[in-house]
Amino acid sequence: APVATHDPTRHTPDATRPDGRSTRWAGHRLARRAELVHAATRAVHRFGPDVSMDEIAATAQTSKSIVYRYFADKTELQVAVGEAVVAQMHTALEDAVRSAQGPRDALSSMIDVYLAMAEASPQVYWFVTRPLSEDASTPLGHFLDAVTGLVARPFGRLLGGDTAWLDVWAAGAVGFVRGAGEWWLTHRTDADAPAREELT
Repeated sequence: APVATHDPTRHTPDATRPDGRSTRWAGHRLARRAELVHAATRAVHRFGPDVSMDEIAATAQTSKSIVYRYFADKTELQVAVGEAVVAQMHTALEDAVRSAQGPRDALSSMIDVYLAMAEASPQVYWFVTRPLSEDASTPLGHFLDAVTGLVARPFGRLLGGDTAWLDVWAAGAVGFVRGAGEWWLTHRTDADAPAREELT
């Protein structure tokens, strides 16, 4: 039997170099996940925060088994939707800070952005801010940490180097806005409820 010998001229794939097919597949997978997240957001907007995976699959014009190919369960899909919403809101908040005329204006603009995005789709807001199970977390916790830093930034100059109090104040402001905002989402159709501009 012929003995296999090593041919030094033969190309050996570099283990550290990504394979073209796997790179294309990874890109396709990310794109498909993004499409499903977009479809899930539309489904939540239409059917509410208790939307079923069947309704999400129907909105995406695919089967439930295909959705489960990209997301292990509904919680994973919820987190992905939440991350997309959080990224969008974070960008809007940063824009509000950049265009503000001083700390008070920055805070007012950020409050309005937060309330406006929650008002635009309360169903999606509730979907991404409540855990689907007792041991599940939502992306809102990480988002609120980021927002706390964003809120603190315009006030840093006023408080000098006292960063401890700055963090305490910013965390309190974010918690207050979230609590007041969620009360308002529930009661905004009441006859005596304030308009968004008044609440801001």
